[in-house]
Amino acid sequence: MNITLAQARQVVAGALAAGRAASYKPLTVVVLDSGGHVVAVEREDGASTKRFEIAHAKAHGAVALGLGSRALMARAEQQPYFIAAVTQTVGALVPVPGGVLVRDADGGLLGAVGVTGDTSDHDELAALAGIEAAGLVGQPD
Repeated sequence: MNITLAQARQVVAGALAAGRAASYKPLTVVVLDSGGHVVAVEREDGASTKRFEIAHAKAHGAVALGLGSRALMARAEQQPYFIAAVTQTVGALVPVPGGVLVRDADGGLLGAVGVTGDTSDHDELAALAGIEAAGLVGQPD
């Protein structure tokens, strides 16, 4: 099963609204389906360069390894050679908070969201808010 375009748009809108409400720096939000394909993306005015690539890599790493990017950060601290090897194997991977798996109410994987633009912890909070706004369940670790 995959996240729908309508759900992905709700995730993006919810994440951006949460960021604005908390006075975060301009955010970029990327939503991927469970196969790692881009479903939706938005970059706020004033977001710095390369934010798409960073948000995409946070979400891509999460969906590729089945772990939120917070968990990938812990894994990188414990096993840096593994993360380096995986990055070479699966491609883009940014092991810091802000990449969150998206699940349905039954725990089925629908995709992942990557958010970047503020601190990693704030990025993750915005991602979780967007997922919740769409009525879905976020798994950050």
